Amino acid sequence: MSVSIITVCLNSAGTIENTINSVLSQNYKDIEYIVVDGGSTDGTLDIINSYRNEIAKVISEPDNGIYEAMNKGIKSSTGDIIATLNSDDVYTDHTVVSRIIEFMKSNSLDAAYGDLVYVDRNRADDVTRFWKAGKYKKGAFRYGWILPHPTFFCRKEIFERFGYFNDELQVAADFELMLRFIEKHNIKVGYLPKVIVKMRKGGKANVVRGIIRGNLEIMRSFRLNDVRLSPWFFFYRPITKILQLFARPGQIKL
Repeated sequence: MSVSIITVCLNSAGTIENTINSVLSQNYKDIEYIVVDGGSTDGTLDIINSYRNEIAKVISEPDNGIYEAMNKGIKSSTGDIIATLNSDDVYTDHTVVSRIIEFMKSNSLDAAYGDLVYVDRNRADDVTRFWKAGKYKKGAFRYGWILPHPTFFCRKEIFERFGYFNDELQVAADFELMLRFIEKHNIKVGYLPKVIVKMRKGGKANVVRGIIRGNLEIMRSFRLNDVRLSPWFFFYRPITKILQLFARPGQIKL
């Protein structure tokens, strides 16, 4: 199976090279790497172009946000499997893609995901939070369960059947897409209990205004998909995040 990995970026000169090398170092051979740049002005494009011979496609033009950019990448892709890796995130080692694809093949899955660690923005080896996703159970989304989107690998045919990111949402379109695919349309998804992505702290959804908007968009996501939101969602979700802070490095298998 071929894999298309999409990185969306805008003025990411400080981190984009680490992300690119993380993808290019994967030992899985059939990878189509696509970088979608929103019109960077800080030297990001110079870094991308220095790897131009190893990147399958580079799209650089203004867009209306990260999810429109992701959709551009997905629609231009040719791989059987789609994954997205943000421009300040990295895979934990060079075997991530091969392990995920073997897991999907051996279990005949439509999609798969793993665990994620948050790391200090300036020290990528300093783990600050451990997101252990756990296995999905029907109805889990309604009660505050969310899987880490950067670890999500999904067959392209699922996007073609059930739609792309809803770019009217600015913060939680990844949540809405996974809710739609997994909870509403019951695609076959599997959990690989391995930390596969390091995510740097920060980002639009992690400031107070972003959190408020994100929660509003999450509620809208349930309405859009005719899935009932449990009143316990906003009780369990913060507790889950707090517990993630107490994970110890010994519990984390990189």
